[in-house]
Amino acid sequence: MIGLGHFLVLGALLFCIGLYGALTKRNAVAVLMSIELMLNAVNINLVAFSRYLTPDYIAGQVFAVFTIIVAAAEVAVGLAIVIAIYRDRLSVELDDFDWLKW
Repeated sequence: MIGLGHFLVLGALLFCIGLYGALTKRNAVAVLMSIELMLNAVNINLVAFSRYLTPDYIAGQVFAVFTIIVAAAEVAVGLAIVIAIYRDRLSVELDDFDWLKW
């Protein structure tokens, strides 16, 4: 029987993998993908808590949908910024984004 703990472990593993990717990758697209993985881990936890703690309400699912909407907007803006920087610098490596430093 799959319980709440299984979903929480899955969410924690996905979040840790996403955090590791966001902190170690040098490519901007890979960092955006890692952030998406972290947001999906949060969505799994939201839906799992909603299903097991309050099965009569759909609050967790509604919050998950809003998180997906925010993630889609984040990807659109992030990729637009990455494409604009690539056109200027011809690279998407995070080490090359040094023109915002003092």
